[in-house]
Amino acid sequence: MTHMHITSWVLAIILLIIAIMLRKQGKAKPAKIVHMILRLDYLFILYTGGALLAMYFSNIVMPIFAEAMVKGLAGIWLIAAMEMILIKISKGKPTTSAWIQFVIALIIVLVLGFVRLPLGIDI
Repeated sequence: MTHMHITSWVLAIILLIIAIMLRKQGKAKPAKIVHMILRLDYLFILYTGGALLAMYFSNIVMPIFAEAMVKGLAGIWLIAAMEMILIKISKGKPTTSAWIQFVIALIIVLVLGFVRLPLGIDI
């Protein structure tokens, strides 16, 4: 499950970059298609992340449980930041605040996922 989750969010970051590049090139229709595919990938990220969170729930150790909850919330925040970036770019608004949120949430998710929590890449 961990590998599917990592694959899905790596795919999401790649799709985010592609959608941003298409928007910047003025190709609105292909950018919208990639954005819709990215939204489907969000669902897969939420499903696999929820399955990983359920693994932590089944083994309730309080510090790990709390960190898993923070990682889950930061993951949802990361998805929201990605969506804000694409929406603001499509509307022609500044995206600085969305990018700052993206970086902060990404750091939290990566540190908790790969450094602190035991269900890292080695499963």
